[in-house]
Amino acid sequence: MVKIILFLSLILNIFTVNSYAISAKSAVLIDIQSGRVLYEHNAYEKLPMASTTKIMTGLLACESGKLKESVKASAFASGTEGSSLWLKIGEEQTLENLTYGLMLKSGNDAAVAIAEHLGGCTDAFALLMNKKAREIGAHNTNFENPHGLDSSGHYTTAYDLAIISREAMKNKKFREIVSTKTYSIPMEGEKWDRALKNHNKMLWRYDGCNGVKTGFTKKCGRCLVTSAKRDGKELVCVTLNAPSDWNDHTELLDFGFNNYEKKTLYKKGEKVCDYTYDKKNGKKVSLVCKEGFSTLLCKDEKLDTKIEYHKIKAPSKKGTVAATLHIFCNGVEISSVPLVTNKAIKKVTFFEKVNTKMRRVFTSHFCTV
Repeated sequence: MVKIILFLSLILNIFTVNSYAISAKSAVLIDIQSGRVLYEHNAYEKLPMASTTKIMTGLLACESGKLKESVKASAFASGTEGSSLWLKIGEEQTLENLTYGLMLKSGNDAAVAIAEHLGGCTDAFALLMNKKAREIGAHNTNFENPHGLDSSGHYTTAYDLAIISREAMKNKKFREIVSTKTYSIPMEGEKWDRALKNHNKMLWRYDGCNGVKTGFTKKCGRCLVTSAKRDGKELVCVTLNAPSDWNDHTELLDFGFNNYEKKTLYKKGEKVCDYTYDKKNGKKVSLVCKEGFSTLLCKDEKLDTKIEYHKIKAPSKKGTVAATLHIFCNGVEISSVPLVTNKAIKKVTFFEKVNTKMRRVFTSHFCTV
């Protein structure tokens, strides 16, 4: 019965979105807060992604803590083909400036300079990119370079790219960079600066758009990742090989904002249940949400929860994960939240054990009817 409901729901969503046919070979729309998929079309098909690759490159740069460091452009970086900042051999720029050039102007030379500075070489940096991808659950992605120029083993899926983008948008500096429309960086040896204009036209075209990256090669076609925020709701949309990507994203984002409402189930630190960690001695502790949970729901959708308890032993610190709260929508699990202890658990002392036994003896002998 659940499968029938889900199938009908998917069909309804497709017809609601498609007042015209989505042009993308692959597409997905997710709620950025919960990660819930709101719409998908071939979302798990492995495809090349062109310069949307730079979302991961930019994220690693922003997470490095080295944005103020000076980076010297190598001959290899300067000679990288495709879109470029026209870095001169030996030119020095801050990692921050290069990251702006990477995300706004889509500079392939900037991508290589960043990769060499943080990884030593582009191959080693690709290993860092893949490590990060696995950590956040992008298991159907493989990076071979930091820029997205065509390479046979360089691919992702719309879904993986969405969760990579979701992770990137958690970074304050990354979010700041990809929402910037124009920026300037010095042009070494010249009196003028490089004027950068963000290639993402959705920043101008779509109300609430705040990111993230465009991409194109003849092999990949037009690739686009956008994010937008309205009325406390924030979405990430991904299309791969989409001839009409601007229209696709407008249609999909409108669908998400018009048909879903935000539902907060639990706030961070909110009590969910009690946990008996010592049944013999009747010892309990309250479990609270390690992080809050909100998601977007269509009308008539409802959430259900199930708690999976874990074994913990005394002593343990405050904040120990003691259970997992599984969250379901229409019978399908959409997320899970760790439940942690709200105080430290002390080991039961010998005297506490004796006291408990004495009370039991007293109760059984003198308090029976």
